[in-house]
Amino acid sequence: MNKKTNKSKQSSTIALNKKARHEYFLEDKIEAGISLQGWEVKSIRAGKVNLADSYVIIHNGEAFLLGCSIQPLKEASSHVVCDPDRSRKLLLNQREINRLIGARERQGYSIVATAMYWKKCWVKVEIYLAKGKHNQDKRDTVKNRDWARQKERIMKHSA
Repeated sequence: MNKKTNKSKQSSTIALNKKARHEYFLEDKIEAGISLQGWEVKSIRAGKVNLADSYVIIHNGEAFLLGCSIQPLKEASSHVVCDPDRSRKLLLNQREINRLIGARERQGYSIVATAMYWKKCWVKVEIYLAKGKHNQDKRDTVKNRDWARQKERIMKHSA
């Protein structure tokens, strides 16, 4: 019985890209599987992932994740060549890929990876269609967040 409660307490999130929420307006969320090698899965379980500055490109009708760094473990097998910054294929339906292509080419969206997490035994990547923010938009976001925090404090102390 303790094993079940321990598993439910553990977070399934592996890595977050907090910078993406600051730099972009995030609009459409898509969940994608990711094609990994064995040493990468071991490194992910150890938490050696950096998702900052990662983005998605589409090449020949396939989606690839670039900028994601997975550092190899010291105990990795010596006969495997570990490239921590290689491009990794995202596993998406053709309909989803076509939607991403259309949004990027017609409306000028960027495709940004925001999170990597476990879903059962698979590693999933959360990607968003995003529009870039200007400096004024970033200041507005900070101002709105501060005001929301201040409102919560006022409501808490008035009740």
